[in-house]
Amino acid sequence: MSRKREQITSEQIQELANAYDRCSSGPTRTRYQAVRLYAQGYCAKEIEAIARCSAKSLMNWWRSYRAQGISGLEDKRNGGNHTKLTAGQRAELRELLHAYTPAQLLGPTRAIADGQFWSVADLETLLMQRFQVQYSSPTSYRTLFKQCGFSYQRSQKVYRSRSEAKVAEFEELLEKNC
Repeated sequence: MSRKREQITSEQIQELANAYDRCSSGPTRTRYQAVRLYAQGYCAKEIEAIARCSAKSLMNWWRSYRAQGISGLEDKRNGGNHTKLTAGQRAELRELLHAYTPAQLLGPTRAIADGQFWSVADLETLLMQRFQVQYSSPTSYRTLFKQCGFSYQRSQKVYRSRSEAKVAEFEELLEKNC
């Protein structure tokens, strides 16, 4: 049992092609192309292969286009971690990070290490206390640091097995033998 596909006008097909050409978002362009091909009578299996989408997605896109037009195909995802803090909260966070040390804001017992320099763990604690926000990845906290004007500092290479006392003792022994 086959259903007859609703037809759209050549102007609508041209509108989809123009939207495809103007769009810079890959997922949205895929939707424009898939719906245009479907409207032109291509078989759903061919479109799935061309657009690399599922039949369910294609039909959802088609219904969205029929109900809302071009705007129904635009990407409406908000994204992940960047939406957890508002612009005002990010500005406040930037000011806090530049004005205070972790020990001053979190207290000496809650700050990591000596509380003089910000760490990912300190930022995580501050965000939870101040904004009730927690990110799922340490990378998100590093990105926040970068947005707040902080750079990533690598610690100096320190040999943990090296004992200064043993080094001094060895140098002393060298001087005696020379």
